[in-house]
Amino acid sequence: MKILIVNTDYPDFLDWLYQEHAGLDERSYEEQIRVRAGSLYGVADFYSSNLRVLGHEAHDIYANNETLQLAWAFRHGSAMNEHGRLKRTAESFMRIAKSMTVGSPVRYLRQYVGSGSTKIGRSWNVQYELLMAQVKHYKPDVLLNQAVDSISGRFMKEAKPYVRLIVGQHAAIPLPTEEDLGAYDLMVSSFPATVEDFQRRGLCAHLWRLAFEPRVLSALSLREKKWDISFIGSLFAVHNSRVNLLRLLCGHFPQLRIWSPTVGGLPKVSPIRAHYMGQAWGRQMYDILSSSKLTINHHGDVAPYANNMRLYEATGVGTCLLTDWKPNLCDMFAPGREVLAYRRDEECVELVRRYLGQDGERETVARAGQDRTLREHTYYHRMQEFVGIVEKYL
Repeated sequence: MKILIVNTDYPDFLDWLYQEHAGLDERSYEEQIRVRAGSLYGVADFYSSNLRVLGHEAHDIYANNETLQLAWAFRHGSAMNEHGRLKRTAESFMRIAKSMTVGSPVRYLRQYVGSGSTKIGRSWNVQYELLMAQVKHYKPDVLLNQAVDSISGRFMKEAKPYVRLIVGQHAAIPLPTEEDLGAYDLMVSSFPATVEDFQRRGLCAHLWRLAFEPRVLSALSLREKKWDISFIGSLFAVHNSRVNLLRLLCGHFPQLRIWSPTVGGLPKVSPIRAHYMGQAWGRQMYDILSSSKLTINHHGDVAPYANNMRLYEATGVGTCLLTDWKPNLCDMFAPGREVLAYRRDEECVELVRRYLGQDGERETVARAGQDRTLREHTYYHRMQEFVGIVEKYL
């Protein structure tokens, strides 16, 4: 099969990626996509690489990365013939932007590309035209849209004649009821409630869990347990109960360290700010997890199931995971043996205190959790499952 995997990235991550790799936006499409995969952020190339191991052709697309998408357009000029206006528009825009900043490195044009592409998107819809050109170029058997909430159903309907099977993947936060999902042949989700919601809408839907990529282990640069307790995750409005837990932990454990995309939404007097270490993307996140004696997981205010990446990322690198108890947690891990689970915030405090002082018990749980993840929860396993699911619909 030929599989096209469409995704989007957080703007903050994209800013970090191109700042971290100076001059990357002047490099070829192949170099940019290689560096994006090498960042290990999100699912990186974990889907596509394992699908290739299974004998399939797979390609990754990041629809909102204007720099990468324009590089694809220039690289695949022949594929853009029927989109000549798009290519001329992109070239014209880049010429204008460069003339505005003569002598500046191309990476400083990202501020113009970002704002300009929004304007172009409103008038000429360049991002969608680029994405359509890629669909027509690859002519995939399966298009897996990982960004159902940001790539419109209307676009999927227009892409449908060029794809045998359109699959959407979405989890947790419900999609608006007015969202048109009629173009999708199949929906998959790691969140049981979302699967049920899709089925109520009359869609074919399957449970498809998240996973860990074992290649990450060879990329780790920190091996010693540098941090006693860590937390990595977002602190937005949907995470009120998470913020309350972290505030409590801050009061009990001065050694707690917190990484998050931003703490801008927290009060200036929040104790979390004193424990905040900055952002952590991809490789750095895995290094922090690996070098933590304990790492805290909390699912936020989305009930009632266990379902986030940290379950697999933390256990996968061999760290003792302390997570909030959910009724389906035992479907993935054995609480008390492979992960630690708390039902109340106060119990979380008690478990941190106990297991920080019991190295042997903590390391036994960490090893058992890693064994379970590597045995059952890798992306290779998930791609085997995915292939088995979609083959039934082709």
